[in-house]
Amino acid sequence: MSNTTNSEHDNKSSIDAQTQRRAVRERYGTIATDESSCCNDSLICCDDTDLGDRTKQLGYTPDEIDSISEGANLGLGCGNPNALASLKVGETVLDLGSGGGFDCFLAAAEVDEEGQVIGVDMTPEMIERARANVEKNDVSNAEFRLGEIEHLPVADDSVDVIISNCVINLSPDKPQVFREAYRVLRPGGRLAISDVVMTAQFPAETRNDIESLTGCIAGAATIESLQTMLADTGFEDVHITPKEESDEFIREWDDSRDLSEYIVSAAIEGRKPSQ
Repeated sequence: MSNTTNSEHDNKSSIDAQTQRRAVRERYGTIATDESSCCNDSLICCDDTDLGDRTKQLGYTPDEIDSISEGANLGLGCGNPNALASLKVGETVLDLGSGGGFDCFLAAAEVDEEGQVIGVDMTPEMIERARANVEKNDVSNAEFRLGEIEHLPVADDSVDVIISNCVINLSPDKPQVFREAYRVLRPGGRLAISDVVMTAQFPAETRNDIESLTGCIAGAATIESLQTMLADTGFEDVHITPKEESDEFIREWDDSRDLSEYIVSAAIEGRKPSQ
């Protein structure tokens, strides 16, 4: 595993942040308006049956999958952050990169009408799709806001739990993402994130490939780097736990190479200190 400052630096892409953000927005805007659920150029195409099987691989139960109407689950995650979050009735939950709203709607059921769920996504097409899915799922305690996860449209100290599913790796400024997460969390608030982490350096052609950067591959950071970012931000009780079984579905992300040699899905947890 790459675990030194130099190796982390050597693995950085030469693509600038503005170009990366624009490419991410364009890619996921296209996915949001595509009627075929999880077809894009980094993931295998799948019909509804395949999508259900893939979602189970990520750690969702059949009941969770069946409880959400078609169109919210786009097959883009790498885990089940709600399973980490241990949500309680009445809590306020924020989803970073909420996509079609699948995780938000599951969280909304957990926190019940006394709680609130806020989804933030920087892609207008995703926000439009998620808002349409609110009505389809008859949810009254979830809302979706357009914004970047590096600049959250959320008030200070207003959120109990932050969830995210394979999104933070897409950010070219991960420390800023965690600073924003810290800002909006209430004292004692917690992170429950599923994301990919880097276990070996990518070849230069991969880390400088815009499709790999926008496809939840080349933007992954090492566990050590993420631990440092979280600690420097002020989070405590930080735990990053690789899910070795994730190699089964990560291998399916690319027909030409075995991506499980470079990345693994992980549970990322932390807590803002209580005051």
